[in-house]
Amino acid sequence: MESILSSYRRYWALDHSSALLNWDSETYLPEDGFKYRGEALAQIDSLQREEILRLAPLVEKVKEEDLDDKNRGILRVLKRMIKYYTAIPTEISEKLIRLTTEAFNIWRKAKAKSDFSLFSPYLNEIVEIEKIIAEKLGYRGDPYNALLDLYEEGATVDDIDNVFNQLIPSSKRILENVLSEGYYPKEHPLEKVKYDINQMKKVNEDIIDLLGMPKSRFRMDISPHPFTIRISINDVRITTRYEGIDFKSTIFSVIHESGHATYELMIDPNLEFTPLASGASSGIHESQSRFWENMIGRSRDFVKILFPILTENLDFVREYNEEEIYKYFNVVRPSSIRVDADELTYNFHIALRYNIEKGLINGSIDVKDLPSIWEEKMMSYLGLDIKNDSEGVLQDMHWSNGSFGYFPTYTLGNVVAGITYSKLPNLHESIMERKFDNIRDLLAEKLYKYGRTYPPKVLLERSFNETYNPEYLIKYLENKYLN
Repeated sequence: MESILSSYRRYWALDHSSALLNWDSETYLPEDGFKYRGEALAQIDSLQREEILRLAPLVEKVKEEDLDDKNRGILRVLKRMIKYYTAIPTEISEKLIRLTTEAFNIWRKAKAKSDFSLFSPYLNEIVEIEKIIAEKLGYRGDPYNALLDLYEEGATVDDIDNVFNQLIPSSKRILENVLSEGYYPKEHPLEKVKYDINQMKKVNEDIIDLLGMPKSRFRMDISPHPFTIRISINDVRITTRYEGIDFKSTIFSVIHESGHATYELMIDPNLEFTPLASGASSGIHESQSRFWENMIGRSRDFVKILFPILTENLDFVREYNEEEIYKYFNVVRPSSIRVDADELTYNFHIALRYNIEKGLINGSIDVKDLPSIWEEKMMSYLGLDIKNDSEGVLQDMHWSNGSFGYFPTYTLGNVVAGITYSKLPNLHESIMERKFDNIRDLLAEKLYKYGRTYPPKVLLERSFNETYNPEYLIKYLENKYLN
């Protein structure tokens, strides 16, 4: 294994460089730079492919039964990478990178103009490439399984269908009760209040300090779409956005992305320079951002300790008490925009996208029909009319970068967040005493430190004696919104 890991460092260095370029692409890259950035990323990907395939003969010689868990994990992940690079021809991979780099820029323009026809040709080409990738990788059952496995190792449409078959009816029942009961408001006056961006930046910096994020290993910037990216164990970056109105939006993007960053920062440093130095899967990763955002950030306990920060920096908040801020943070109403959705309605948005993605990949849905299909499904799930393409099919960036199979991991994340919440009986005390390091340390022992050592299903079984079980999330939602 020593010779394998020594050679892997070249791949690590390329991945390090690629991450920096991707971060820059979404933050500071000038508009006309996208075309050449795509070429640079395509060349780096080609070099990464060469490095992984160079490892193939060494990997084949290793006897798995002689290895400990860490090295078995390294071998498993390398075999997955080798399979991908062996199955997907270089020309397909490079074509997709160039296409998605340009498509992302086109998507931004199409969204600004609310004109799906501008983006449709690019999306159609991306879908065709994704179909080819699914066929090249191979699958059992639905072709979508091949793409889902890229983000959530071992997950299948059967897993996702099982989750939604339980979660959607329960969520509808809870939502109907909440909307008729009226304690949680459908809207709040603070949603219309404009804020000073510099003051809001100070609030977010104070939140970062409150959570105890290590600033020597972490930074926060601004981008149109908030995200987290890991450059190394000592360089994890997040972004937020400032829209100048409805200040809870930027607060929760900061807490959400800080949850992602916390996961990356708490991975065992001994896994650096190995393929295990990242989250176990997209779903497990999302579970921690959702846990920190919703189950901590939107809780009464967190509102109580955050309230002094808000009143110190935002004059208009002083007109409200803690109870009103709690209600403002937990407004419940069906929304056409996924990123604006509350935790009760969010999974409807994912079910919509999941079913569309499955249809696009198995050929039962055509790209040209997406706007009308989107409208039909949004009416079915949440009873909403879609006014234009920007608040409908163009609202997310994911399809512009070819992330088919990613959306369902958001709901898997919510499901695992529910499991996480159920396993922390002293959460109330830790929040009220501002001991967020206690929460981090416990979750590091349960989840974070292992990185990708174990597949997600194995990790859930080891850590929580559970699988993708939505019952915990449903119970959390019932306790919060019905009691």
